Amino acid sequence: MIRPHPRLVALAAVVALAPAAAGCGINAIPTKEENAKRAWADVQSAYQRRADLVPNLVATVQGAAIQERTTLTQVIEARARATGVTVSPDTLSDPAAFQQFQAAHGQLSQALSRLLLVVEAYPQLQSNQNFLVLQSQLEGTENRINVARGDYNAAVQDYNTTLRTFPTVIWAKTVHGGSQPMQPFTATEAAQTAPTVNFDALNPAGAAPPGGSAPATTPGSAPPAQ
Repeated sequence: MIRPHPRLVALAAVVALAPAAAGCGINAIPTKEENAKRAWADVQSAYQRRADLVPNLVATVQGAAIQERTTLTQVIEARARATGVTVSPDTLSDPAAFQQFQAAHGQLSQALSRLLLVVEAYPQLQSNQNFLVLQSQLEGTENRINVARGDYNAAVQDYNTTLRTFPTVIWAKTVHGGSQPMQPFTATEAAQTAPTVNFDALNPAGAAPPGGSAPATTPGSAPPAQ
């Protein structure tokens, strides 16, 4: 009786068990990991689009010769920090790196919010077509960022759950033993507080606002004497 070679027996066993292993979710972990990485690429693309808009936005506001410069400087500095922090797909499981990335982009979000509040005091910017286009593009990009972050968080939750639930937890501790949970986006501390702008610094009491508009009046009071 001819005995089969041990290697052939092992190969036959692997082939026979492959469908069963696949059915038990051995491929679920790498598949969901790749889905999360793809979602992360979408997040980075959205953030990059915003970063690309900032220089033109700043230049347009500077061209309007507004009096307030601090907020513009904050936007420029925040953009530099945000673009200087990167998180590769391979480091999405690093809490420190991810928090640094999130904090930097959160600071840019806050700085841009303050800038858009500031320009409300300048009618000449509100009628500037270039500024209006940039503002619209920025608003659209912020929406893209929110959607991309939501999609990423959903993909990360799915992946992280797979690492902890049966039967895929078996593969997470054996075949895919190097797989680590990924970091989701969370609300930053700065995001809990709305940005504030001191318009009194822009328009001293009794002075006309930028752009030549009439001085503001308290609701219900008589307009100032001309």
